[in-house]
Amino acid sequence: MSTVRELSPLGISAGDFMSQNLVSLLALGMALAFISADRDSLSSRWLALFFVGLGLSIDLNIVVGEQWAISVALHGWFSLTEGMSCIALLEWILLVRRTVPAQDLDTRFGDALLRLGQAAAVLYCVLSVLFPEKRLLDFLGALNHENAFLRSGFWMFATPIIVIGYASLTSIMLLLNRRPDKAERVRILSMAFAIPCFITGLVLPLRYNTVPIMLGQMIFLVGSVRYHVLQGQRGQFMSRFLSPQVAKLVAERGLKTAMRENLLEITVVCCDLRGFTAYAEAQPSARVLQVLRQYYDAVGAVVAEYGATIKDFAGDGILILVGAPIPMREHASCGMEMARRIRSVGVELTRECSTGTHALGIGVGVASGAVTVGVIGATSRLEYTAVGSAVNLASRLCEHAAHAEILLDGRTVELAGALGEGCRLEARAPLIIKGFSREIVCYTALA
Repeated sequence: MSTVRELSPLGISAGDFMSQNLVSLLALGMALAFISADRDSLSSRWLALFFVGLGLSIDLNIVVGEQWAISVALHGWFSLTEGMSCIALLEWILLVRRTVPAQDLDTRFGDALLRLGQAAAVLYCVLSVLFPEKRLLDFLGALNHENAFLRSGFWMFATPIIVIGYASLTSIMLLLNRRPDKAERVRILSMAFAIPCFITGLVLPLRYNTVPIMLGQMIFLVGSVRYHVLQGQRGQFMSRFLSPQVAKLVAERGLKTAMRENLLEITVVCCDLRGFTAYAEAQPSARVLQVLRQYYDAVGAVVAEYGATIKDFAGDGILILVGAPIPMREHASCGMEMARRIRSVGVELTRECSTGTHALGIGVGVASGAVTVGVIGATSRLEYTAVGSAVNLASRLCEHAAHAEILLDGRTVELAGALGEGCRLEARAPLIIKGFSREIVCYTALA
């Protein structure tokens, strides 16, 4: 093993190796940060692999390759780290594209570009292994040499890199045309600004290339931090109303998988306020909004605790799905227990908000059955919905429920079985409900 040379063939002095080491360590540290923050996310894994490849490329091509007597042929194999990094970056962009709704836009061109970029990365590696000396002397740190751009060896390796850069940046621009949310837009733009910095680092004199590479890392790091802050704020807000499992499914498998149409047997819980119309007419609008916020907050907290999903806020009515989009084996017993908790917090809230002339109350309806869940809507607005008789029945039972009463259909009680024994039930006379041809057997859940 030889000692460190005063000046390498590529123009790096002994003192420059420390900065190269620091840039490499930063890349590897970012990889560790991304994978540890969300190791179950496929996109995070590809992003971490990109930074691993970047860090190893700097270490092998410069720190190792220039400090020790490494054969030129082995230098060519070091290019595999650069190829791995490029392929991982393009795969990450592809996964991000698949999580952003395309509406009516054709996504095939952008996706095909990314695959072309990955093919170019493979070509770059093949050329590097076949012509390692040309890559080492004509391309890496090309600006060390006079007339670098006139050398055939430079363009042999520059062409695949240009294709990779074009594919990644064009795909990102096409993705921005879909108008992603603010958090995703910040992260995508940060990568768009970072990519030219990484490419510039390939051709600058190697004693100076740490500056653009470090700049690219910092740009993306700032964008990623901002992305996670915005995602955290949104998640904290939405987790009070939506099942945390839904957010996890979207993060791991993308929006398309999370919202795929399914036929599921679920339990539907519907609640609304009694006397709200008269109350709203008599109270100032600011007071009415305050009551609604308290009501939504209280019910939302209970729903999140049970892993259910709020499908609709409609004035003083709230429609909740138990067992969708994430299937839940014991959805009926969970729905019964959740309904009791909603009644409890609702009774306390309406008691506090009632006035001497206008009293508020709360009623709850629960029904179970097979429903189709999925996404409907126009290109400008999508809504997660559930269609089936159980949805309508829960809403109708809620309308018939008196203050502090929970009405359950027979199917819910049947499914809960022994699991529902902790909830005392009382059979009610069958109800004739609009929209249903038969009388509905129902029960009241006692306190």
